Amino acid sequence: MSRIVVAGSLNADLTIYCERLPSPGETVHGNDFAVNPGGKSANQAVAAARLGGQVTLLGAVGADPNGDMLVASTAGAGVDVSHVARVSRPTGVAVISVDTAGENSIIISAGANATLAPEHMDPALFAGASVVSLCLEVSLDTVQAAAQAGHDAGATVLLNLSPFAPVAQELARLTDVLLVNAHEGSQFLGGYDMPAADAPANAWHGALEEFVRHGLNKVLLTLGADGSVVLDATNSAAPVVRIAPTVVQAVDTTGAGDAFTGAVAARLAAGDSLVDAARYASVAAALAATKKGTQAAYPSSGEVAARL
Repeated sequence: MSRIVVAGSLNADLTIYCERLPSPGETVHGNDFAVNPGGKSANQAVAAARLGGQVTLLGAVGADPNGDMLVASTAGAGVDVSHVARVSRPTGVAVISVDTAGENSIIISAGANATLAPEHMDPALFAGASVVSLCLEVSLDTVQAAAQAGHDAGATVLLNLSPFAPVAQELARLTDVLLVNAHEGSQFLGGYDMPAADAPANAWHGALEEFVRHGLNKVLLTLGADGSVVLDATNSAAPVVRIAPTVVQAVDTTGAGDAFTGAVAARLAAGDSLVDAARYASVAAALAATKKGTQAAYPSSGEVAARL
């Protein structure tokens, strides 16, 4: 498997488990509390490494216990953390509520992640990479610099457009595969009315045309319990492919999207097609949702193979 570079965020997840998520202005009782390693980029790096990927993580944490926890967790999964800087700002945090159905609400505070800057995206760190995985929990300038370095290195640039923010046309041009949920995809397209989540493949051709018009030829849309859909304008034989969901009893969906992204990166680095990578990632993300927490819940390649 070729090398994967993940550039972005590391957060300490402060998670409260409760019967239901509170409404605005409401206080509810929690049942349990945990502090776990998280952050979208750290999660994606760990997910890819646990699935056999050779992963380098670029990021920043504080010189504090949360930073120690994050470095230990990612390194323990086999991720190269030699380019995770220690800075004077506190480690980033995410405050998370999870209900009994496994649904969550999340607020993040960037902390040390805000110090990751374009000048840290040294092109030498991307040399030989086959996949560069990015999200939007660090500055857009930094994300674009990483995308440019990955593009120049000949890597496949995988952009997870989460948490959503409008992106410059230049970043879209540098993106080889855009990974979004339906809501994020609609926002990216300026409010385009996406087909229903359970719509058949032929209903998605209009969405594919819109993404192409915005400079994206390959898009992977996740649809929650309805699986996902691969939109690929470069595949004339099958430009739209529906991926069936993997059905499990969800316990905690926190980080399941990152497990999906990390699995896609791992399989693209292994040479899979985007459709095959999406099918594999569907299983990995579903298995991640069957346990509490994020990184500790991510499956191994053996566990995914057994379910497949």
